[in-house]
Amino acid sequence: MTDVAVDLVVLGGGSGGYSAALRASQLGMSVALVEKDKVGGTCLHVGCIPTKALLHSAEIADNVRDAAKFGVGALLTGVDVAGVSTYRQGIIDSKFKGLQGLLKARGVTTYDGYGTLTSANTVQVGDTTITGKNVVLATGSYSRTLPGLEIGGRILTSEQALTLDFIPQTAIVLGGGVIGVEFSSVWKSWGTEVTIVEGLPRLVPNEDESVSKQFERAFRKRGIEFKTGVRFESATQDANSVTVTLEGGETLTADVLLVAVGRGPQTDNCGYENVGITMERGWVITNERLQTNIPGVYAVGDIVPGLQLAHRGYQHGIFVAEEIAGLNPTVVSDVNIPKITYSEPEIASVGLSETKAKEQYGDAQIQTYDYNLAGNGKSHILETAGSIKVIRVVDGPVVGVHMIGARVGELIGEAQMIVNWEAHPEDVAPHLHAHPTQNEALGEAFLALAGKPLHAM
Repeated sequence: MTDVAVDLVVLGGGSGGYSAALRASQLGMSVALVEKDKVGGTCLHVGCIPTKALLHSAEIADNVRDAAKFGVGALLTGVDVAGVSTYRQGIIDSKFKGLQGLLKARGVTTYDGYGTLTSANTVQVGDTTITGKNVVLATGSYSRTLPGLEIGGRILTSEQALTLDFIPQTAIVLGGGVIGVEFSSVWKSWGTEVTIVEGLPRLVPNEDESVSKQFERAFRKRGIEFKTGVRFESATQDANSVTVTLEGGETLTADVLLVAVGRGPQTDNCGYENVGITMERGWVITNERLQTNIPGVYAVGDIVPGLQLAHRGYQHGIFVAEEIAGLNPTVVSDVNIPKITYSEPEIASVGLSETKAKEQYGDAQIQTYDYNLAGNGKSHILETAGSIKVIRVVDGPVVGVHMIGARVGELIGEAQMIVNWEAHPEDVAPHLHAHPTQNEALGEAFLALAGKPLHAM
């Protein structure tokens, strides 16, 4: 048995855990980071990074297929799944190696193995007991399924879908949220016929309704089928296919079924409840400063109710390290954390939707402007359609920005600064946006809300 004492022990090495460890070390704390698999967690190994690699491969396939539009002779002869896998894994391996080196360089000691919280300030990993003046819980999330729907064979979660060694001819995607539409986008670009089943009334239901409607039109134009407002009932599979039965008796058959119904908190068998941490349906409950009911024990990332995003985990980890150090960092609410869906088209948003803004401020106090990307030169060059919607309080700040179109995720940085700093359109309007860029579309929207539109009516 080995006993180790540190200033901070972090249980979980994903986005929230390793960012807490890095920032704490930067602030002069001794840090122990416990990870049962590989540092980087879901995001690096089976989530954000590998899925975006697939999406980039899909974008290239579409570009080659459509090359003649741009005066380029090219022929798409197929998609080499093994080649895509090598490309994807190369990115992961490089980032993993870099992260390991960064943790070591910052003086963070990493313990490989399954860690369990055994008291308010101790974590047990194998034969090692690590005692910390403070503890951060960061054990991440897992892919959910539905009651009676067993994962295996041709019924997949996103983790299995990432490593398929074939391209399905047909696929059913259960869930029209971020994970579901991103995989649907990839597969369609690779030649798969896709049908999405979403129990809520619209795809990407957490986005502004106007954006959701445009997204559905874009998917319909791409030939991606979807059924909304209908619930899954059961699924059966054999050696060659999966058959899904929906409420009402309709059946769908395809090569694979992707279950993309969200992610749950990875908190089972971690010792949290035994130590007395307040839990709710597996989630760790904290106050706004991410402290649990036990002093000195914090929780970050996907185990805390709210958005499940890697950059939310980073923000949580940095916040908690600074909180422990007594720096009194600023709380950033979930609604003001940017979100991006990396499908074709992309969606990017931050702040309140129009509906939520009207609920909060009243209908008469909300003003919106929708700038159509058809008026933006760079968007025309890229052959993309979509819009940028800005929501403001009358005579007040911008409270929401919602975008759809190719590459709009790259515009979210400016949008989040404007929303989080409570800027008025009049504050933004004097600042130039380089031409020709899609970024100009943001500028045009703010000019319009400031009462002086240039290229818009």
